[in-house]
Amino acid sequence: MPKHNVDAKKNLLEEKVISIGRVTKVTAGGRHFRFSATVAVGNRKGLVGIGTGKANEVPEAIKKAIQAANKNITKVALIDNRTIPHEATGKVGRAQVLVKPAKEGRGVIAGGAARAVIELAGIKDIVAKSLGSNTKVNVAKATLEALKVQKTQAKVAALRGKKVEEL
Repeated sequence: MPKHNVDAKKNLLEEKVISIGRVTKVTAGGRHFRFSATVAVGNRKGLVGIGTGKANEVPEAIKKAIQAANKNITKVALIDNRTIPHEATGKVGRAQVLVKPAKEGRGVIAGGAARAVIELAGIKDIVAKSLGSNTKVNVAKATLEALKVQKTQAKVAALRGKKVEEL
């Protein structure tokens, strides 16, 4: 029964290709090309995931990346279904991404890989800044890390064993 629920979730997910790279392996017989793809998936309602895949053909690599992304989907804490609760920084490798909540109507102010992850998470008002390395894969992962650490007031209150009003 639970497996059916996962399949239903997968049908509602949107995919966005973040990067496609050509990987070369030099052998005695010459160069051997393969492709690596990084894909973000999300339902624009708080669920988002990132995955990478490698294959001899681009469509195959994308398919593998989508499968990998579906396996590591995480829930993002949202306020009013439009922004994040607080400022946070995510780090992966040398890539660092700062995310800040924004006022209503501000829109998504983010570039490249960070924008793809944020839009698929369903965040409508946010400011994101990439600090450090601009490697697409690591920027996307760092954005996801920053979104993962978000905590709503209710969650913080529960962790402290208090009511929301006490905060």
